[in-house]
Amino acid sequence: MTAYPLDLQTPSVEVGERTATRLRIFNAVMGVLHLVSGAAMVALSNDFTLPVSTFALNGPPGTPLDQGVTNLVFDVPLGVATASFLFLSAFFHFLIASPWGFPRYLDELSKGRNRFRWVEYSLSSTLMIILISLVLGISDIAALIGLGLANVSMILFGWLMEMSNNGLMHGKDGHPVRGERAWWTPFWFGCVAGIGPWLAAAIYLYVNVAVKDGPGPPGFVYGIIVSLFVFFNSFAINQWLQYKQVGRWKDYLTGERTYIVLSLVAKSLLAWQVFANVLVG
Repeated sequence: MTAYPLDLQTPSVEVGERTATRLRIFNAVMGVLHLVSGAAMVALSNDFTLPVSTFALNGPPGTPLDQGVTNLVFDVPLGVATASFLFLSAFFHFLIASPWGFPRYLDELSKGRNRFRWVEYSLSSTLMIILISLVLGISDIAALIGLGLANVSMILFGWLMEMSNNGLMHGKDGHPVRGERAWWTPFWFGCVAGIGPWLAAAIYLYVNVAVKDGPGPPGFVYGIIVSLFVFFNSFAINQWLQYKQVGRWKDYLTGERTYIVLSLVAKSLLAWQVFANVLVG
């Protein structure tokens, strides 16, 4: 059975007063922790930067004159940029906990969705994938734009996954409606879009190290890259559990709480591993 959007205005998840209060406090605390972590990065930052560049040909492509030159466009201060990733997360947690945002947040949850989350991810995770690309040596501005937009597409597919199944997966008690199944097409399309930046990074490293016999990064960097991949994609695993209705994830709010925890744990580990390059540099 293929599921298609139902009435997007129909409440389908019950958010009790006690649960709502806890979620508000949870978001406020997470906002403070992200803010403190970002501030610590700013305090520890130095003048270490990574270049964003273009490549200009000296002649027609494919001719002996096409040996081009790399032009610096601007430098990215890695410490401040990585802190900005955490500041973005802090801002949205505070926005959700604010008098303006909290009623809207509860309204979103009652309909089995959270568009605040997808707007924030489209900004913060895209910034992070660009910083990871810079750390791996991908500096061409056109490549960075392409990788960034691929990541935005992944996030928008996640948004579409949630909106498409809104009101379908959860009954009035917050549990799945018997016989109903999720429409998985947006999720799998998002996986295709999301693998693009990581595939580009893997091929970039392989060509530079294995093919061109370059020095490559120290051995521990490969472990960091793997951990970055795992932490970055843990959010997709949470959505998969949510719409597969695995165990506690039958309750939509379990997935929401997990997103909030990942916002602190996975994002902080991502950010500090990228920031370590500032100290090493």
